[in-house]
Amino acid sequence: MAAPRLKVLSVASEVFPLIKTGGLADVAGALPGALAKHGVSMLTLLPLYPAVAAKLGAAATVHRFTDFYGGEARLLAAVVGDLDLLLLDAPHLFERPGNPYVGADGRDWPDNALRFAALSRAAAAIGQGLLRRYQPDVLHCHDWQAGLAPAFLHYDGGYRPRTMVTVHNLAFQGQFPRSVLESLGLPPRAFTFDGVEYYGSISFLKAGLQFADRITTVSPTYAQEILSPEAGMGLDGLLNVRGAAVSGILNGIDLNVWNPATDKALVAPYDAKTLEAKTAKTPDGKALGKAALQKRMGLEVRPGALLYGVVSRLSWQKGLDLVLETLPELIASGAQLAILGAGEAALEGGFRAAAQRYPGKIACEFGYDEGLAHQIQAGSDAILVPSRFEPCGLTQLCALRYGSVPVVSRVGGLADTIIDANEMALNAGAATGVVFQPVTAAGLTSALRRAASLYARPAEWRSLRRAGMRSDVSWAVPARRYADLYRSLATKGA
Repeated sequence: MAAPRLKVLSVASEVFPLIKTGGLADVAGALPGALAKHGVSMLTLLPLYPAVAAKLGAAATVHRFTDFYGGEARLLAAVVGDLDLLLLDAPHLFERPGNPYVGADGRDWPDNALRFAALSRAAAAIGQGLLRRYQPDVLHCHDWQAGLAPAFLHYDGGYRPRTMVTVHNLAFQGQFPRSVLESLGLPPRAFTFDGVEYYGSISFLKAGLQFADRITTVSPTYAQEILSPEAGMGLDGLLNVRGAAVSGILNGIDLNVWNPATDKALVAPYDAKTLEAKTAKTPDGKALGKAALQKRMGLEVRPGALLYGVVSRLSWQKGLDLVLETLPELIASGAQLAILGAGEAALEGGFRAAAQRYPGKIACEFGYDEGLAHQIQAGSDAILVPSRFEPCGLTQLCALRYGSVPVVSRVGGLADTIIDANEMALNAGAATGVVFQPVTAAGLTSALRRAASLYARPAEWRSLRRAGMRSDVSWAVPARRYADLYRSLATKGA
C-alpha cells in the first residue's frame, strides 16, 4: 500500500511565474512540481497582488477574515499551471502596483510589517486547522516575509504542524520598531531576547530562526558561512545555538523554463549536442544568439569578441562595484559587456556613464525583463557573478545550462556549483568556470585575464562549455532532500 502523500504548505511573498523580484520566486515556483514525484503535495500561500490577480482564472473563496490587520480579507483557492495556490486577498494590504515590497519612490511600503504579519498570521491559522478539508503536515516559510508564522504558532500554543524556515538571503531580515508589536498580533512577552526582539527592534527573520523546528539555507557552504560573525549578519549567535537544526540544500533550476533547445525567447535553439556540430559557414544557435544580443543591446556585432553578461541586482553584495572598477581592463582586452539589472543608484549611474564612455562595447538595460535575461544567458560567452556573499545564486546555474562560462567568486553557492578551470580540472574535462578569490577588484581582474586566456584557446573553452552543459542543475537531488527533511519533521509530531 502506497504511503499517504505528505502535505506541505509553502509560504512565500513571490512565486514565479506569477510575480518575481529575485531567486526566491524561482525556487517557490519550481519546488511544488519537483516534489510531486517524491510523494509531497505542496500548496503555496501567496499574497494576491494585482500582478497575480491578472494571471488568475477561476478562484474560489475558502475563508473570510473580518478586521484582519485593518480590513476585510479572503483566502482564495486557485490553480495556475502546476501550482496549487491559496491567495491572501487583502486589498488594503496588497492591492498596490509594481514591486511587492516598495513603492514607486523606491522606498519600502510603510506598512510592510502589517502586510507580511498578515501573510504569516494566515499561514499559522491554516496550520492550526483553519480550513476544514486541509491540514498541512509541515509549514515551509520562505525568508523574513513568512518569518512570523512559527512565532505565532509558538505563542498561540495548542496544536501546530512542524515548521521550517528557508533563508534565501540573511541580509534581508524584516526589521521594524518595537512600537508595532501589538499591531502585529504578538503578545508583550514576545519582545524578549529569546523571542522576536533583535537589538531593540523586531526582526521577522529572527523570529523564524528562533521558533522554526528546522532552518535551511540554499547551499551547504552558505549554511556554514552564516555561523561566522563575518557572514552571520548579527544572527550568527542564534544560528550557532540552533546549529543542529541548520542545514543547506542547494537550489536547482526548472529545466523546462531554462532550456536552450526549447526557449522561445531565443532566436535559434541549441543544445549540448548541436552546439559544436555546426560549421563556421552555418553558425550554431548560440552564435546566432550572440549576434542577436549584440544587435539588440547596441553592441558592435563582432563574433570574435568575448561577450560578458550580467543579470543581477546592482548592489554591493553582488560585487557590481568591482565590475565598474575593472572595466578599463575588460575593454582593453577587446571584450564586451551586456548588463541587465536594477538597484543602487550609484551603480546604475556608474554603468550608464560607462556605456556612454564606451559605446558599442558596454550596454545596459535597467529593470528586469525575463526574455532578455534568457537572451543574455544564451548570447553571452561568459556570465559574471562576482558576489561578496551569495547564498546560492541561480544565474550561474542558468549559465551552465546555456553553455555560458561562469566567472564567479569563491563564496556560498557559487563555490558549491562551479568547478574552477585549474590545470587538473581542465585535463580531467571537469572544469566548468573560473572561480576567484579574494573578492576584490584585483581578484576579479585576475579572473578576467584567465577567462580571456581560456577564450583564446578554443579547445579549452569548448571543454568548459561542454562540462557546464553536462552539469546536473535540476531540482532532482534538492527535491529529494527537501522531501526527506519534511518527512523527518512530520514523523516527530507536533
